[in-house]
Amino acid sequence: PAFLGHTLVVGANKENKVSGRKADAILAAYKALEAGLRLIAIGNSNTQVTEVFNKIAESYNCHAVEGMLSYNIEQHQMEGEKSVILNPSEPQKKDHAKCTFEKNEVWTVDVLISTGEGKTVKRDNRTTVYRRRDFRYELKMKASRQFFADVERKFALMAFTLRSFDDERKAKMGVVECVKHDLLVPYDVLWEREGELVAQFKTTLLLMPTGTLRITSAPFEAQQFVSEYSIVAPEVLSILAQPFSKKSKKKKKPKSAAAPAAGGEAP
Repeated sequence: PAFLGHTLVVGANKENKVSGRKADAILAAYKALEAGLRLIAIGNSNTQVTEVFNKIAESYNCHAVEGMLSYNIEQHQMEGEKSVILNPSEPQKKDHAKCTFEKNEVWTVDVLISTGEGKTVKRDNRTTVYRRRDFRYELKMKASRQFFADVERKFALMAFTLRSFDDERKAKMGVVECVKHDLLVPYDVLWEREGELVAQFKTTLLLMPTGTLRITSAPFEAQQFVSEYSIVAPEVLSILAQPFSKKSKKKKKPKSAAAPAAGGEAP
């Protein structure tokens, strides 16, 4: 799988620029993603990325959303064993595993920046998006068994929405027992404090032997956003100043020696 996403402001253009807290959050998320493109490289560590993401958020008087994760992607798996965490709490700092980025890995970089404290909560909104776990359990209800069989057949271990089923009412019945017994992971709807804004930028990277390759992108005009804040930390500015190519660098093939003429000798 490959992923892409970013936050837009409807009506924004060069003549109608976005300012205030909307611009703060969006620019912080955009700059953090740009830093991630340069830091998620062979030999670097996930803790380096977390630290810089947090510094960029603070530069715009914002916070990264606590505990959000960017994962390495494996075959048929949206979430691998490695991850980068945003704005970890003290317990999360202790529990989150450190890792090093390695050659030929695929990563989803997911940056979420809030104008608030970055602490989200669940409310009574019921999600309709789930992902199957690689786990077995003998379901009791016929509706649940039928629903889970459809999930396995149509989506394997990828995420899906209940709206994709022909009978959404039956799907809502079957999903309950599946979640109860950990066969499915719900993607819960999370809320920030009322009045706060959250911006998101998301992309997919390949860590190639010749460098990091970004394989999903969408147009974004940073000039349309104006903030009273800016990044001043020299170490962060240094990272953002590093060149990044959207295309991997191809190694030049050595020129082959000229073939000798028939009946002659090579020079």
